Amino acid sequence: MLVGLGTADDAGVFRLTDEIALIQTLDFFTPIVNDPYLFGRIAAVNALSDVYAMGGRPLTAMNICCFPVKDLPVETFREILRGGMDAVHEAGAVLAGGHSVEDPELKYGLSVTGVVHPQKIVTNAGLRAGQVLVLTKPLGTGVIATALKAGLASPQALQQAVAVMTALNAPAAEVMAACGVSGATDITGFGLMGHALELAQGSGVGVVIQADAVPIIPEAKDMASMGLVPLGSHANKDFCASKVRTQGPAQEIVMDLLADAQTSGGMLMGLDPDQVDTAMAMLAQRGINGAVIGEVKAEEPGTITVVF
Repeated sequence: MLVGLGTADDAGVFRLTDEIALIQTLDFFTPIVNDPYLFGRIAAVNALSDVYAMGGRPLTAMNICCFPVKDLPVETFREILRGGMDAVHEAGAVLAGGHSVEDPELKYGLSVTGVVHPQKIVTNAGLRAGQVLVLTKPLGTGVIATALKAGLASPQALQQAVAVMTALNAPAAEVMAACGVSGATDITGFGLMGHALELAQGSGVGVVIQADAVPIIPEAKDMASMGLVPLGSHANKDFCASKVRTQGPAQEIVMDLLADAQTSGGMLMGLDPDQVDTAMAMLAQRGINGAVIGEVKAEEPGTITVVF
């Protein structure tokens, strides 16, 4: 076992040979959008992302289906599975089957298997002091999903959130591999704050985040100001509170968004300063608006400093 539970990483990694290590992960959740096809695609992209976050390539996937078969039409389940299958195929992987159970609360996701070279694994323990932090997707999907449930999300906000959540992190993983990134994670349920803290603790470093540099879906700020912040995001902020420091006049709404529980968020990666320009250009070539959002320091290991 090369990567297990010790560093709160995105997936487990087991060495098969000197050249091949197996990546294993799974993820499933309840619907966050109303369209069944989009829900299936988002859930699949989210699960596949854990393989990319480890520096790997997905090979196979298996459906995890918890369906209320007596309450919804078969077509709904068919569309969910079609969305998931399309995402798996776009990732160049193969859908190998799965398992279903009857459940009064709809849930869907994937178990994913991938591969990586044992010496090219990307982990939460791979950041180094002096590196620059780059984020590849904007935050705010959790707030927008909450607004959707309340009937308060605009079509524009929903469209932007769906675009973020349905985009594979494969192009970002390609850039990570080209730059030899060793420390990274994808931003999902623990929010930027929680996952950055995992990187800081796993790597034994301090992380500094420049609040005004973090990309946020514009409408998410308005919705957060209305109080449409998921309970999970509040839990993230409370959990991280003892390890998070602020400099300057902190803005509560921004802190809420930094802790916002994301679905299928972007990659947060550590790059050496001389790699940043090349990496940003490579991301742009792949249609990704990467953002430099902070830095890694040796001081105050296992903590986050948010600068306003």
